[in-house]
Amino acid sequence: MEKTPPPPSPEGDRIAKVLSRAGIASRREAERMIAEGRVKVNGKVIDSPALNIGPGDRVLVDGKPVGEPDPPRLWLYHKPAGLVTTAKDEKDRPTVFGALPPEMPRVMSVGRLDLNSEGLLLLTNDGALKRRLELPSTGWLRRYRVRINGTASEASLERLRAGIEVEGVRYQPMTVTFDRQQGANAWLTVGLREGKNREIRRAMEAIGVTVNRLIRVSYGPFQLGNLAEGAVEEIKQRVLRDQLGVAPEGATARPKPQRRRKPLAAPEKTPPHGAKPPRKAPSGRKGP
Repeated sequence: MEKTPPPPSPEGDRIAKVLSRAGIASRREAERMIAEGRVKVNGKVIDSPALNIGPGDRVLVDGKPVGEPDPPRLWLYHKPAGLVTTAKDEKDRPTVFGALPPEMPRVMSVGRLDLNSEGLLLLTNDGALKRRLELPSTGWLRRYRVRINGTASEASLERLRAGIEVEGVRYQPMTVTFDRQQGANAWLTVGLREGKNREIRRAMEAIGVTVNRLIRVSYGPFQLGNLAEGAVEEIKQRVLRDQLGVAPEGATARPKPQRRRKPLAAPEKTPPHGAKPPRKAPSGRKGP
């Protein structure tokens, strides 16, 4: 099959960004799809993501046209344990996306929860929003309920609060609260802002305990609350705008400029009853 890239458009967005915004795939996945020859622009297969797409360009993925991107949307999903957070699994394990309700549009996960982790997972149809929420610079605290086998001393928890290095990987300081002992297990509440792969499990192993249950209960301002396991709940557009400044068309809403108000003129003093008002000084002379 001929793979000739069409002439680049001087304006518009990169093809990977267009596919990501349209909810087809993440930018990295879109680049892989392009390399596999699954993307056509204006009737020609492309093999490089170094291409800008303009309003008049026609894009096909696997023979299906890519429409205009929908407004950015965000959902809360209560992930059960036993599902992998990937579209396709090489071991053929059940996936998060295969378990979603059939009426859901094509979505991407904001970050991941591993196979045995459960709780709050954010889903979005917008690649730019996904990327923004995953950036460390967003700085949102992610809180987890963590059940460990055994118990942890305050001294060992202080190691986590100060930041810990495990096998050459440096983990940023965590917020850790000891909640209660429950038989052979103990419950902790852990908060972190970085979220590296299996960070909590590896950090706990470094202080001599094993995680046997891990539940994410919040991601920034978004809470798991009473959302049932396996259930999905969409965030209202008003909340999305308030929390993220996301406008309906996907642009970041700019704060309205503050108008400078003119100071109010001081009210004229009314002379006492019966008194004559002060005489104005003639021009060129100063008053008393």
